[in-house]
Amino acid sequence: MGTDRVKKVCIVGASGKLGQYMVRHALDRGYEVVGVCRERSVPKLAALEARMAIVPGPTNDPEVIRRAVAGCDGVLTVLVPWGVQQYASGTAQAVLDHARPGARLVFSCGWHITRDGKDRYSRMFTMGVRAAAVLGKLVRAVEIDDQVEACRRVFASDTRWTVVRGSSLEEGESQGLPTWSSHVGDPVLASNLTRRVDFALFMVEALTNDTLIHQAPAIVGCRTPSALAHTDARHDHA
Repeated sequence: MGTDRVKKVCIVGASGKLGQYMVRHALDRGYEVVGVCRERSVPKLAALEARMAIVPGPTNDPEVIRRAVAGCDGVLTVLVPWGVQQYASGTAQAVLDHARPGARLVFSCGWHITRDGKDRYSRMFTMGVRAAAVLGKLVRAVEIDDQVEACRRVFASDTRWTVVRGSSLEEGESQGLPTWSSHVGDPVLASNLTRRVDFALFMVEALTNDTLIHQAPAIVGCRTPSALAHTDARHDHA
């Protein structure tokens, strides 16, 4: 899909840190933006509300999503595993069901999501994910397994999807478009760090990058040591 074919974009989870960065990137590209967030989070978008439309409501509510994505060429969705009410999978399913045919759908998640089982995780990473899953469920705060289910549904769909898998995140000025690989464990990803503003940049850029359709890129900051070493190695080989 060329840039000229993207006119209107829906951002599901617009009030969060990642969502607000995506809103700004999308507005900078001249897109008409519709944001979805829980009603109590609408004030977080006060600085942007004059430049966008806001649809308040739970992002796993099919009717809220149906209204928000109407007429949109692309939908950017933050898959947040809040609570224990299948929030992430409900959000993903609502987007899959109601986005217009042919729309570009881009979802965000963490490195723990695997599409084909070929990702290679360190023991520390795996133990950390398991601990977070158990603790989150005990306190009924997050449901990491539901984010896995959400992505399973996306992978199985026949839509024009991309699932962007983010590393650990930090704040800071943009360093540019992140580097990516198809599988966690690739040496280029070893630094495991990306600026949140650049994670958002990758999400928005994916709207017009057809090579990412039906891909689950794992990203890392383009100025991290592992990304720079990968770039130097390519130059040496050339």
